[in-house]
Amino acid sequence: MTRPTPPTTTPPTTPSATPSWRASVLGSQLAELLRRPGRLLTTGLSVLVAAFVVFATVMAQQITVHTTLDRFRGTPEGVGLVATPDEDTGTNFDAAALKRIRALPGVAEATGRVDAGGSIAGRFDRYLNLESDPGGGPLSRVRLVEGDYPDGAREIAVNRRAAEELELSPGSRTTLLLTDPQNPERLRKVTFTVTGVVKSTATAEQQAGGYATDAHLLPYGQSQGYPRVDIRAEDGVLAAELSERVRAVLDRTSPGAVLRSGSAVRAQEEREAVGGDLAEIFRLISVFLAVAVGAAALVATSTFRIVFAQRLRQLALLRAIGAPQGRLVTALAVEGALVGAVSGSIGVLLALGAGHLAPSAARLLAGRELSAPGSPLSYAVLVVVGAVLVTVGAVLAPALSAAGVSPLQALRAAGTVPGERRIHPARLTVGILLGALAAGLAVLLALDLPQPGQQDYDRDFGMMATVASAGLAFLALIALGPVLVRPVLSVAGWPMRRLGTTGRLAVGGVGGAPRRAAAVSVVVALGVALVSGALVSVACLNGYVERDAAVTAPADFNVSADAKGWDAATVRQFAVSRELAHVTGYRTLTVTLGDREFDAYDLDPDALPTAKDIDTVTGSLGALGPGSAVLGSDLAETLGVRAGDTFTLPARGNGLRLTVAATLPGDGPLQADVLVAPADLDRLGAPAHATGVLADAAGAGLAARGEAHRALETLIRTHVPDPDEAGLQVLAESRDNGREMVDTLLTTALGLVALTVLIAVVGVTTTTSLTAIERTREFGLLRALGLGGGALRRTITLEAGLYGVLGGVLGLALGVPYAWLLVRNTLSEAPLRLPATHLLLLFTGLTTLTALAALLPARHTTHATPMTALGDTE
Repeated sequence: MTRPTPPTTTPPTTPSATPSWRASVLGSQLAELLRRPGRLLTTGLSVLVAAFVVFATVMAQQITVHTTLDRFRGTPEGVGLVATPDEDTGTNFDAAALKRIRALPGVAEATGRVDAGGSIAGRFDRYLNLESDPGGGPLSRVRLVEGDYPDGAREIAVNRRAAEELELSPGSRTTLLLTDPQNPERLRKVTFTVTGVVKSTATAEQQAGGYATDAHLLPYGQSQGYPRVDIRAEDGVLAAELSERVRAVLDRTSPGAVLRSGSAVRAQEEREAVGGDLAEIFRLISVFLAVAVGAAALVATSTFRIVFAQRLRQLALLRAIGAPQGRLVTALAVEGALVGAVSGSIGVLLALGAGHLAPSAARLLAGRELSAPGSPLSYAVLVVVGAVLVTVGAVLAPALSAAGVSPLQALRAAGTVPGERRIHPARLTVGILLGALAAGLAVLLALDLPQPGQQDYDRDFGMMATVASAGLAFLALIALGPVLVRPVLSVAGWPMRRLGTTGRLAVGGVGGAPRRAAAVSVVVALGVALVSGALVSVACLNGYVERDAAVTAPADFNVSADAKGWDAATVRQFAVSRELAHVTGYRTLTVTLGDREFDAYDLDPDALPTAKDIDTVTGSLGALGPGSAVLGSDLAETLGVRAGDTFTLPARGNGLRLTVAATLPGDGPLQADVLVAPADLDRLGAPAHATGVLADAAGAGLAARGEAHRALETLIRTHVPDPDEAGLQVLAESRDNGREMVDTLLTTALGLVALTVLIAVVGVTTTTSLTAIERTREFGLLRALGLGGGALRRTITLEAGLYGVLGGVLGLALGVPYAWLLVRNTLSEAPLRLPATHLLLLFTGLTTLTALAALLPARHTTHATPMTALGDTE
């Protein structure tokens, strides 16, 4: 009897069989993915975080734009038409024209805008801006918060800044020096009664302001008539129809007047509000988002490599029964796309909810008013599609590697990941080439750095070259990561080896899989490089701002004298005031060298607390004394001198020969060109009395500053016959603005780069979780040999901490030098500073964070008994 021939194991190659193969391979992979939903969440966690971050930034941008428009827009939403006079004639609308507009059919209301304001009598440089506003309704820019809105002549409501700074409240009175519109050279004193306090727009709140109705403020305007009229239409009235009616009135009363729709005016204000600095900020944010997405792609690539390696037995079985390699790659790519779609959608939904909760949270937790965002559906779709593309791109290399192994090799692997210690020669060559290019470019930049104070250099080229060199260096780090892990680990792991068995096992576990360690550590290094670079850059910028403040605002107040100057007795009266501190008088004199004039001061730097923030190019400020001088950069460059050189200033007799004590990268305090001793300024012909007095508030805070301001006003009125001839400058305000800018920049920068750190920590958690499953047999063997569960948990935790150590070392090596290069190419006068304490906190904090990220995976790993762990993991 003839035996039947057994069927061949080779799958049919007919066209009709191809779809079945595609369906069977794809179905098996999707079934495997759905059978373990936890693996889907783990592999897509970094993509989820990246999608959340990107769409949360979209929501933040919407909140910022809407809040900015609501706060800074000068045209309320209720305004349908805006009339302005002819720019050529400049003739404003009179009260009769406004009355005619209000009487038109279809006009619900119309209000004239008036700008006025003046100095407060006897308060020295205190100014109150006045604007007309109806005080309520759709055309109002303000909201009453206390008292009543004015409805009579010479009555005003003030904003909160005026109420605080000028100590105005309902019932108080203030006298303003207003310009007479009919005679601009004449000032008139007008006393107003405050009836209430209002909340105005953010722009208006930046200065002290008062408000009244248009009819009551019209007599005090800076020009005659209304420079603008806002009009609101009745419900149901067409804008075109109302515009024709208003145009007919304007043609009769104000020929050449411009009439625009309220939406057009608001659109222009929107472009101005969200343009400029705000647009630059969002462009900067987009760069950090690109970095964060790149970090997520690196983490996803490493994650899929581990996941596919754990499934080599299943993939090998599919290869053994004839599944083509291309089909496997396609199936794995579809799996990655599914992971990206699910992760991206969850991230977008979480960000959408967080964005809509942000205004309520800001109101409850910080007392800040934020506008609600919209629901940008198109951006949501783009983010999800982007998540799919990033995931598919991340899965291709691991998929090709996993699908390319032979069936026998894959079956022998049986769920383990080869701990390859060498990298491909081509990868090594590319890494060395990238590193050489980065180092060469960095050396060229370092040799050609601009000198402090130098302005004639290509700033944009230096910045772009620095960024390019940093990018090449990071690409070199990605390529050479497995090679760099072991030498860095040999040094960084030395303390851990002293911890005993767990420390040695942790170091061996990380060093035994250098490619896996490099994949995780590179992402951590990216986060550390960005954070450390931000810290160093902000520290240098803070030094620059402090130096600039020490030059332009060396004290809280600058009191300039009248023509007679301040005598020594008056300066002593300032010094003994309890509200003042660090009082020092100074004199100034203009000296001529050739065809140029320079300002010489006898200001003593040791008397100024801010002098410590002034750095020198050569010499020291402490060397200033009789016969010596401190020169600003302009004068030093003109004379061609440095510390220790001598020069001559024109004076009585043969001139005054001085030795250079120090040269500065810019100007001196109060923007002086040269600082000399008082005796030397006498020889130059300076007057005997002080030109001005610098003083600080005795205490900290706005309250102490206000007391000091009032004390100075009293002293001026006491010692000057005509107080209006003296000047009182509050220099501290500009210094506060600079510090606020640095604080805002630091918060923004750290917030942005923290996104990359977050993704790096997610990468450590994901890698630790997956490798814990991958190394089940290894851990089971350790348990069987007597290693306790607690020791095993400590080993896994230390391994994760080592990822942070490796990433921290590599990140600091990249971030600090490139931050210095970037700062010096951006601001040549900025000092190079190293915030050692902050960098140490960053290093230890990130190491601790990565170690803590492994606690949960370590706990789950030690649940298995030795016999279970030694069993088949497939």
